[in-house]
Amino acid sequence: MKRTVIRYRIRPDMADRNAELVAAVFAELNAAQPEDLRYMSLRLEDDTFIHVVETTTEDGASPLPKLKAFAAFQSGIRERCVEPPVPKGATVVGTYRMLGEN
Repeated sequence: MKRTVIRYRIRPDMADRNAELVAAVFAELNAAQPEDLRYMSLRLEDDTFIHVVETTTEDGASPLPKLKAFAAFQSGIRERCVEPPVPKGATVVGTYRMLGEN
């Protein structure tokens, strides 16, 4: 299992558009129902976005890059950002009813 947290901040004039692009990714995920992925996205008050991705494939590869909506989301992401995406590996230290593990 591989967990990654990605953090970036969007320009205020592009934050709603970014949220729409993220919502389209979730719509495609809901239609495709990939079994080897858990994914959550948060938008903070300052237009920082945080994505939490968990993959259970043996090689840790995510099915996200195969989605058309994800390609659309990634297109122009750097131009939308004030702070670019920074992915970091993550380990769950504790959780209470958040990630479907309890």
